[in-house]
Amino acid sequence: MCHEAASTLLRPATLSTVATTAALRAPTTPSVVRRIPAWRRGAKPKRRAELGLLVISSVITVALYVVAEIGTKNKIPPHVGPILAVILVMALAGHLANRWLAPNANSVILPLAALLNGVGYVVIVRWTPPAAKLQATWAALGILCYIATLFIIHHSRDLDRYRYLLLLAAVVLLVLPLVPHLGKTVTGAKLWVGFGRIEFQPVEIAKILLVIFFASYFAQNKELLSIPTARIRDRLVLDPRPLVPILLFWAFSMGVIALEDDIGFAMLIFTGFVVLLWVTTGRWAYIVFSLVLFGVGAFVAAHLFPQVQGRVDLWLHAAPNTQLGEGFYALAHGGIAGSGLGTDPIAGNIYALTSDMIFVAIGDELGFIGAAAVVIAFVLLVGAGLRVAQAARSDFSRLVAVGLTATIGFQAFFIMAGVLRILPFSGATLPFVAYGGSSLVANYILIAILMRISDEGASSVTERAMGVSLPGETDFLVAP
Repeated sequence: MCHEAASTLLRPATLSTVATTAALRAPTTPSVVRRIPAWRRGAKPKRRAELGLLVISSVITVALYVVAEIGTKNKIPPHVGPILAVILVMALAGHLANRWLAPNANSVILPLAALLNGVGYVVIVRWTPPAAKLQATWAALGILCYIATLFIIHHSRDLDRYRYLLLLAAVVLLVLPLVPHLGKTVTGAKLWVGFGRIEFQPVEIAKILLVIFFASYFAQNKELLSIPTARIRDRLVLDPRPLVPILLFWAFSMGVIALEDDIGFAMLIFTGFVVLLWVTTGRWAYIVFSLVLFGVGAFVAAHLFPQVQGRVDLWLHAAPNTQLGEGFYALAHGGIAGSGLGTDPIAGNIYALTSDMIFVAIGDELGFIGAAAVVIAFVLLVGAGLRVAQAARSDFSRLVAVGLTATIGFQAFFIMAGVLRILPFSGATLPFVAYGGSSLVANYILIAILMRISDEGASSVTERAMGVSLPGETDFLVAP
């Protein structure tokens, strides 16, 4: 009856559209060879908005580049045209991929990422020109990986099917830097792996795989983790047994990262784990337990690992001649409006200026206004990611979107808070902004997964009226 009533309210053209959409969203089996996705005709208002925002972000990037070159060399660079063309081509490639593979996805995620990437590129050109060409190459590779991710992952539920394979891949990537003659130590952290001249940080990809695994495990065990089922005398309490396997793996991950002497990613993975656990269950008891666990772990790490102790000492006692102390002077020198792109030599003496301390370079020459603009861009990116999670059509997709959004948001917060001495300096890279190929490529893959979830969640009213749904689509309810 409901099906017939809904059918009578819809025009024949609408019914054919819904049928086509249902066919496109129909589940596939492993035995069926997947075809290349067809180009969906019709109006795509979100993509038009995205194209306009990408053009604006490209123009802002080129304008900043011209200002920096004028400030440094006192002349307009002769190659502004080719640079603008390259930036527009990269933006257009991502946009066309969205029109083809994710036509209904969020319209602001890619432009925000492109804007942050462009601002970071300008700062890198300003202070370390030799690294700028390599960063541009990594950005192009990131766009290619973005397109490949959208092309390969037809449905977010496919990731749920391979949770343990993804877990195995994450473990291998975490352990790789500890392999003799393969791992490399850079600035005290054993996070790098080298193959000849190629070096990368496998933990950047591992963090995405861990989020997907945590989301899959929590989505499967949501009721067991949130509904009291164990009895102690005359009271029902939460059964801790479903949490034991995930806690053991979390402890393993923390142990590996501790051996690699990096507190930034340890904090990031711990925070992502806690966020997903709380979003799944809504139980504040887990938050209290996690804070206690974090306090104990931080106390032990500060006494057992010299690098952690050194970071805490630097946080508490940042002398003027230290990295953080010099960063404070540079930020103070920038003031409200900044000293001007290409005109200030003060920040140039700071160690790792375009990687760990790039937020200082922005605050120095662009001032509080430029630094605030970067913060606002990250806030908007996190808001867009949470909006994607809100509209997701299955528990697993919602948790993946929340976990990936929390990962990029907290990573940005940790590094900016460390520069400002709100938290101990973690040394993590500022997503899309800081110099680093591994981080840039991984973050483009991250937002591609968000775009896939967003496209799935953007179903029309007519689809829902006809009952078109994805396998596993449910309302996300947290037990009271």
